[in-house]
Amino acid sequence: MKKLLLIFIILFGFTACSEKEEMDAQSIFQLNSTWENQFGNQFKLHELKGKTLVMVMIYTNCKTACPRLTAEMRDIERNIGEYDPEKIRFVLVSIDPEHDTPETMKTYLDHNKFLGEQWLFIRANEADTREFANVLSVKYKQISPIDFSHSNIISVFSESGVLTYQKEGLTVDTEGITKEIKKQLKS
Repeated sequence: MKKLLLIFIILFGFTACSEKEEMDAQSIFQLNSTWENQFGNQFKLHELKGKTLVMVMIYTNCKTACPRLTAEMRDIERNIGEYDPEKIRFVLVSIDPEHDTPETMKTYLDHNKFLGEQWLFIRANEADTREFANVLSVKYKQISPIDFSHSNIISVFSESGVLTYQKEGLTVDTEGITKEIKKQLKS
């Protein structure tokens, strides 16, 4: 019995190692940062593996670009039509983790009627947020105690965490990003 258990542990260990080694080098799941969601739960990005991810970096005090990006996320969800909420996550990533507390993030989601498990609002410490912004090619700079200048980019990631599409700018045209999400959901 002990021999069988030892064999199982060894095989499981090799399987776990090979899975990690097989992860795409371009995957955001390679990042080891710790994030906190709107419920105050901490997690690692690799826990989102297996889901198509639609991500945008915003902050809740923003009065200009972020409300438009938020509206685009709403339009994107509406335009993909019927989908399985288990297979996708719409992720708002805070660039202002100091002010965007879990309570603030939850209130923001509720206010925008982003209901359901498919909606996440997350934050991390400043260093991890900067690292993630660099991965997404998002630039941001604090210009006052409550205001930031930032890129306006919505990104789509495959189930394996690889960037497949980015839309830059504030436009109402979400056709390209919607098409990419539908493609990812089918694969």
